[in-house]
Amino acid sequence: MNYRKDKYGNELSALGFGCMRFEKKLGRIDFEKAEKQILTAVENGVNYFDTAFIYPGSESALGEILEKNNLRDKVYIATKLPPQMMLNISTLDRLFNEQLKRLRTDRIDYYFIHMLADINAWNRIKNMGIEKWIEEKKQSGKIGQIGFSYHGDTDGYCKMIDAYNWDFSMIQYNYMDEHTQAGRRGLQYAHEKGITVMIMEPLRGGKLVKDLPEEAKKIFADYKTKYTPAQWAFRWLWNQKEITTVLSGMNSEEMVLDNIATACAAKIGDLTAEDEEMLRRVGKAINASMKVGCTGCGYCMPCPKNIDIRSVFGMYNTYYSGKKFKAKSEYIKATVSKKTSAPASDCIACGKCETHCPQSIEIRKEIKAAANALEGKRYNLLKR
Repeated sequence: MNYRKDKYGNELSALGFGCMRFEKKLGRIDFEKAEKQILTAVENGVNYFDTAFIYPGSESALGEILEKNNLRDKVYIATKLPPQMMLNISTLDRLFNEQLKRLRTDRIDYYFIHMLADINAWNRIKNMGIEKWIEEKKQSGKIGQIGFSYHGDTDGYCKMIDAYNWDFSMIQYNYMDEHTQAGRRGLQYAHEKGITVMIMEPLRGGKLVKDLPEEAKKIFADYKTKYTPAQWAFRWLWNQKEITTVLSGMNSEEMVLDNIATACAAKIGDLTAEDEEMLRRVGKAINASMKVGCTGCGYCMPCPKNIDIRSVFGMYNTYYSGKKFKAKSEYIKATVSKKTSAPASDCIACGKCETHCPQSIEIRKEIKAAANALEGKRYNLLKR
């Protein structure tokens, strides 16, 4: 495994294990599979594990697996405070203590303020006294380092970097988001300030791997160097010196082993200018085939009407890419044939989902468009 140093010289594995997408079984995390994958990761040098308060069952599963296998002192735990749930410092203490309990630990190595959208979100909790709280927790050893995860534009990210003496931050970054969200400029700004940067959504919720448009597949197939789409995406990131750890939401043994192999092989400066130009062409081809830029993170869930928003957008993108029959067939299976999921047309436009979307998608507008595309007379007859 390759390692890169954080702000204080700690060596973090280039590949971090994102614990949001553990495989589910009967609606709950499949503990045995998650345990096997985590053990495989640790055995192969992965030492950074990332979870969050709002990932259902994730903190508890990770804590139990680490305790059961005596791994706590061999790894770094990162988890996140949901600022929208913070009403005052007393609330924050209750949330934090619950996280320690779930994770079966007495400390959090890397503690995030989760999904700060802009400086106003930071100022809100700053006015509640969070800076003093952070310092007290760091002095007591209950928090090792403090940082934030960010979804917003570059200028907003740079303002956030300057707003506090952060140790690290995490941004959405991949070859399609090179100049959106925090982007390369934000990444470089943080690095110049000495702040460790972790990466999330390296595969953009799987969009850089699954259901690639034919043009993108052809570009990869015709290129002289042969890597899989996932390997190219990771190599593009690990090519950059400003990046410390890249998170992958791994949920299969095959995925864990493949990502580990790539992490062990990839080095800073490996990619050529020709390689990067090829990936820019792939990115353009993918962008041209997408209607909605959903990454499938699930932050918009649950929907009050039980609409599986991320799945609807996935099928809508499939429809838009020209695979209309496939998209409509999948939609029927996911709604008519599945009692637990409602059709997109059931949306009541409450807007709750939009307040949590990291991509700032106009979900109400796009859900209506998806319903118009995926539903129709035949669908309505089947729905009856």
